[in-house]
Amino acid sequence: MPAYAIAIISETHVNDEIRTYLEQIDSTLKLHEGQFIIHGGPYIQLEGKQAADLVVIKFPSLEHASRWYNSPAYQAIKPLRTANTVGTVFLVQGVPENHHGVEILA
Repeated sequence: MPAYAIAIISETHVNDEIRTYLEQIDSTLKLHEGQFIIHGGPYIQLEGKQAADLVVIKFPSLEHASRWYNSPAYQAIKPLRTANTVGTVFLVQGVPENHHGVEILA
């Protein structure tokens, strides 16, 4: 079942550390079959108030996502992000391909 690393970033200080982080993150993802599916970008606000960028990285499983986040390669560059951004980051398991909303009630 797919899983996702999700970051809701409300503030980013673009500097050399962030540039280095962005230059190196793809190689950390590749080892764990992770791929960006959302990385900031324009969006249409429909409800609520949100002034943040959304980042979503897809993995084959929650185990893959967790191994990526805890890997020495990612941990080595993580301080470059945490020192220069404000936000929330979490891992979440996806649902099966043919999931229906009502199934959450089971």
